[in-house]
Amino acid sequence: MKLAEALIARADYQKRIQQLKKRISVNVKTQEGEEPAENPNALLTELSEIMSELTDLIKRINKTNCAIQFDENRTLADALTERDQIWEKRLILARVAEEASVRNDRYSRTEIKMISTVDVATIQKQVDQLSKAFREMDTTIQGLNWTTDLQ
Repeated sequence: MKLAEALIARADYQKRIQQLKKRISVNVKTQEGEEPAENPNALLTELSEIMSELTDLIKRINKTNCAIQFDENRTLADALTERDQIWEKRLILARVAEEASVRNDRYSRTEIKMISTVDVATIQKQVDQLSKAFREMDTTIQGLNWTTDLQ
């Protein structure tokens, strides 16, 4: 199994767990004399099995990410962490640029005039650079995911 296939399977397991949680919630109580649409105990057993399979899969994914070299200095796990931090910083700066760009219309000269305290153009340039860095790193990561066997 390739790493990318394992990541797809992980996402599927996570979706199934969410669905099972909803189905269990709906069926744990019923009106006296009525039967639930599904047996909550059977659903709990299925949930336990899927969570166990997911745990094993995540362990294998993590082991693989730590063993694969992304480049001369970083493992795939290191690159994933850096990519996530690039994205987080990009989101923060994009939000700052958006908030600083909002215009407040004044209806009279007595209303308080709001001015931006940051250079929006510079921040937007940083957002663009971070977006590019994220795309480039993500492309390399995706390529590794499809060529690396799961350990």
